[in-house]
Amino acid sequence: MAPRKEVFEGVEWRIRVAADGSSEALVPATGLARKAWLGIKGLISGFALKVRMFVKKAWDVGTNDPRKVIHCIKVGLALAIVSLFYFMRPLYDGVGGNAMWAVMTVVVVFEPTVGATLYKCFNRVLGTFLAGFLAVGVHWVGSQSGERVEPFVVGASVFLLASAATFSRLIPSVKSRFDYGALIFILTFSFVAVSGYRVDKLFELTHHRISTIIIGSSLCILVIMLVYPIWSGQELHSLIVRNMDKLANSLDGCVTQYFNRSGGGTNSEEEATDNKLQGYKCVLSSKASEESMANFGRWEPSHGQFNFRHPWKQYLKIGASMRSSAYCIEALNSCIKSENQAAKLIKQHLGSGCLKVSSSSSNVIRELAETVKMMKKKSSTTDLLAEEMKSAVQELQNDLKTIPHLLNQSAIPGNKTLETTCSEATTPTVTLMELVPVVTLASILIEISGRIEALVDAVEELAKLAEFGINDDKSKHSKMTDKTVSDAKHITQGICLY
Repeated sequence: MAPRKEVFEGVEWRIRVAADGSSEALVPATGLARKAWLGIKGLISGFALKVRMFVKKAWDVGTNDPRKVIHCIKVGLALAIVSLFYFMRPLYDGVGGNAMWAVMTVVVVFEPTVGATLYKCFNRVLGTFLAGFLAVGVHWVGSQSGERVEPFVVGASVFLLASAATFSRLIPSVKSRFDYGALIFILTFSFVAVSGYRVDKLFELTHHRISTIIIGSSLCILVIMLVYPIWSGQELHSLIVRNMDKLANSLDGCVTQYFNRSGGGTNSEEEATDNKLQGYKCVLSSKASEESMANFGRWEPSHGQFNFRHPWKQYLKIGASMRSSAYCIEALNSCIKSENQAAKLIKQHLGSGCLKVSSSSSNVIRELAETVKMMKKKSSTTDLLAEEMKSAVQELQNDLKTIPHLLNQSAIPGNKTLETTCSEATTPTVTLMELVPVVTLASILIEISGRIEALVDAVEELAKLAEFGINDDKSKHSKMTDKTVSDAKHITQGICLY
């Protein structure tokens, strides 16, 4: 029987041997202080690691988008300037103790873009002015009615006006432009009307609050427009151009991956390809951003190439048209990931037409992106590419019509007339499940081409409403010729993979 071993964890034993050879009693060493020090050291190192990681993330955010850092600096500058109303006695005496309302105004209305700041400033000033004016009127009516009736007058006015203002926030046209103003109206009216029942100098209180809010709003407008302004309209314009490029890349890459898939790529290559194909999701998720930017863009003055009444709503139509195409690309992506594999015979038969349609369609989208980016009217190059897209769609439709004849020929034993370009014999039979995926993909491509035509019309309408400049086609014609040759080579290489 093996001897039993006892394990002592966390306890250290020391043996002291005297000079004469005798030993003392075994005494356990106390490691409490050492354990406490190790625990404190672990906490400090963990906290330092978290701080370092936070600083690294903050640095990455600032380097990736320096405008965020500039926005923070502008907010600090505006607050430092408005604080002078407290630091300087003449300014403080002019507005009294209500100078804090100017500081609060800067905090709540300062936004990253000019349009958003103007929207909040205008709504805050307008809502405060109307609420203060009505509150003073209600107070005067209540004071003339007697002390017993005044509470009922004030309470009834608060109920009616607050209910009406809240209902107005539910109306879409009012909500898009004056939602913040309605909220400020409810807050200011309730505050002034109710406090006026106990405050004697109500008019002076209202005057000081309106003055400080106007001061704070004016200061925000000056800082946001003079110190590195960021325009909502420009952001919307750039967003539409980026989404067009992402849409074109997703469409072109999605179809190319489907017909050229070999399954031999590394994980990193497949991940990079998937990230490129997911660009259409940015188009699908940008609706809220486009609507907010278009709403704020209408508040901005004329700047750069954007006039005062620039057709911002037309950008929303272009975005809706792009999302319509993005939904189809999402269906294409589902075809790629489908477990049902298409027959090589049908895939080879429709591959050239599908690749040609996707290439011509993506070229049209890229040309439209360049048109919007340069703010030029539709060029003859766009018309040429649109005609090429229609021609490719017609060829693909003809290929779809010949599928029954192809299947009948392939069912004949020993028929060698339909051999592939890469010397692969045709399969004798094709099941329905092998036919559906590639036919579905071809049908979706035809649908996408129709929706791209609607996108072309939307961009043409934008160029007309915004009075874009005349487009110069000479330099683009040579570039477009090189692009067409490159696409033709690309399609040929893709087909030869079979």
